[in-house]
Amino acid sequence: MKQLMQSRNLSPSRSHRSKAAGGVQLKELRQFISETFEMSFMKHLCDDMQHQFVALILHGSPTLSEYILAMIIHGKSNVNLTSLLISKSYVLAMIFSLVEYIVEIYFSPALKEHWWISNAGLAMVVVGEITRKLAIITAGRSFTHLIKVYHEEHHTLVTHGVYKYVRHPGYSGFFIWAVGTQIMLCNPLSTVAFSIVVWKFFASRIPYEEFFLRQFFGSRYDEYSRTVPCGIPFVS
Repeated sequence: MKQLMQSRNLSPSRSHRSKAAGGVQLKELRQFISETFEMSFMKHLCDDMQHQFVALILHGSPTLSEYILAMIIHGKSNVNLTSLLISKSYVLAMIFSLVEYIVEIYFSPALKEHWWISNAGLAMVVVGEITRKLAIITAGRSFTHLIKVYHEEHHTLVTHGVYKYVRHPGYSGFFIWAVGTQIMLCNPLSTVAFSIVVWKFFASRIPYEEFFLRQFFGSRYDEYSRTVPCGIPFVS
C-alpha cells in the first residue's frame, strides 16, 4: 500500500515533466520553422537584390559607355554632361523601378521567379544595347545627343549599316533596351510605364528632328524616309 501511494504521488510529477518536455519540443519546432522561413526569405531576398544590382549595372553601363564614345568621336572638349543622358525623368523612372522591385519582392516574391520572362528581357537589353552602339559608331560625328537645328559640314545623311533597316536605330535600340530592363526584372508596372514614357518621348522628338533633316538633305531624305521605316512602333 505504501509503495502504491508513493507511485501515485510520483505520477503527477512525471506527467508535469512530460508536458513540460512536450512544450519545449513544440517551442523548438516553432523556432526551427521560423528560422528556416527567415533564412529562406533572406536568401531569396539576397538573390533578388543581386538581380537588381545586375540591372543597375546594365542601366549605368550604357550611360558611361556613351559618354566615352562621345569623347572618342567628338573630342573631349565638345562633350559635356548632356552626353551622360541623365535627366530628371530618367532618375525618377529608375527610382520607381527600384521601389516596385523591392515592394513586389516582399509581397509577391513568386512574381520574380519567372526566369523565362527574365531571360527574354535580358535578350532585349543586349539587342537594344548593341543596336544603339552600332548606330552611334556607324553615324560617327553625325550622331549627336542634341538635335541639330543648323547644318554643319561634318553632318551627313547616313543610310548604310544599321541605317539601311531603320531610320533611327539609336532610338530603336534605346526603346528596346529600356523596356527590356523592366521585363528582365519582372516589373509589370514599370514595363508598361517605361514603354509609354519612352514611346511618347520619341513620338514627339522624331517629327521635330526630321523637320530639320528634310531641310538639310531635301529630296534625299524624303526618299529615304519613304523606303526605310522609322524604327519606333506606330511612329511614321
